[in-house]
Amino acid sequence: MYKVILVPVDINHKGSWAKSLPAAIQLCQTYGASLHLVSILPVIGMPMVDGFFPKEFTATAKKTMKGALRDFAAKQVPADMKAQLIVADGKAYEGILRVAKKINADLIVMSTHKRKRIEDYLVGTNAMRVLQQSKVSVLVVR
Repeated sequence: MYKVILVPVDINHKGSWAKSLPAAIQLCQTYGASLHLVSILPVIGMPMVDGFFPKEFTATAKKTMKGALRDFAAKQVPADMKAQLIVADGKAYEGILRVAKKINADLIVMSTHKRKRIEDYLVGTNAMRVLQQSKVSVLVVR
């Protein structure tokens, strides 16, 4: 049923993967799908602020995040399963949608959290935005 499953992961926020990753692994094993983990490197988006960082800052940050994602996958993904590791930049939901399109994902499995902050009610969570804008199926795990 599914061939390419994408799981957004924030390594520093266990709530972003603690339930969704095991669900995605089980789906991959059931359907023989490939597992793709994506971490999003936020961008500042303000040229005035970007000017204070060295030119190689983004490339170095991506390389560091890719290494951390590799270590994470070694601990969290079963040894007999290969996971593709992807680091993208931008707003979280935009990066997730962009990567899903690029790899032709047919399912995005992601966690959501309980709404605690007023911003979540006014702006919405990343999971909600992915749900609203995704062209493929999205499984939201609580």
